[in-house]
Amino acid sequence: MFNKTVKSLLFASLLLVFTILAACGNESDSDKNTDKDTEEVKNRTLTDAMGHEVTVPAEPKAVIGSYLEDELVALGVKPAAQWSIQDGAGVQDYLQESLKDVPTVDSELPYEAVASFKPDLLLMTSAAAVEGAKYEQYTNIAPTYVVSEENNNDWRKRLETVGEVLGKEDEATKVLADYDKKAEEAKASIQESAEGESAAAIWLVGGQLFIVGENVSSGAVLYGDLGLAVPEVVKEISKTATGNWSSISLEKLAELDADHLFLINSDGEASETFKDSLWSNIPAVKNGNIYEYGPETSWLYSGSIANTQIIDDVVESLTK
Repeated sequence: MFNKTVKSLLFASLLLVFTILAACGNESDSDKNTDKDTEEVKNRTLTDAMGHEVTVPAEPKAVIGSYLEDELVALGVKPAAQWSIQDGAGVQDYLQESLKDVPTVDSELPYEAVASFKPDLLLMTSAAAVEGAKYEQYTNIAPTYVVSEENNNDWRKRLETVGEVLGKEDEATKVLADYDKKAEEAKASIQESAEGESAAAIWLVGGQLFIVGENVSSGAVLYGDLGLAVPEVVKEISKTATGNWSSISLEKLAELDADHLFLINSDGEASETFKDSLWSNIPAVKNGNIYEYGPETSWLYSGSIANTQIIDDVVESLTK
């Protein structure tokens, strides 16, 4: 009887040991799988506009996206540094409510300056920003993702791409939905007070005049989002335009058949342009339908934030 009892206890003990060992083994395998899954969550591999496979951290903490700050702010991301010119004197003023405490980095993105911010992700606007050997040098600093092959005027696509890279697709979708709702409501309001009327945006800088194209920048807002009529002069110039803003002579501007004129004035009130009789004979100017804004406003930019501010300006001007 005694031996039988001992054998039973020994068998039970061995069974308990094997059970514990098996559990430990399963726990170890489970931990390994969990670690692997966590690693996969932390590191996503995406293909950028230039075909580079870029390993992107799931939650980057220090992002630099020079001239992509509109997209970053719209998605709730404060960049590690913001675009600037003239040793930090020139920044995107319309974003400063969100970026006032963010240090600046030169628009040329010098390597040492970029590295000093210890970024864990670099977003480049286009292939031109990383031409030559620049891409390899930037990748030595942090994972580098090129958002567009060329300079991209499609701000919606730009926002969606940045949202995908940052793992904020849902946020990007909401930003677009909110913008479309605002534009639709503004369009309805404008059509009530200025139905069928036309408008144009011009920029005065260094004594030179420029006019915005039909489908880009503030032109896309005026005509595409808000439904204002496109003047014939704008249509004509847009056919051969190579940028958002095209040079226009004062003589040509005098032919502008626009009911309303939005002026971005970088030269101030003392400009000789305003003293020319051709200026005073522009129909919109003659009728007092000219609305002036400074270069610190969002009219020279594009993005959900910039365009939202432009919509507010247009509604305020045309629905008084």
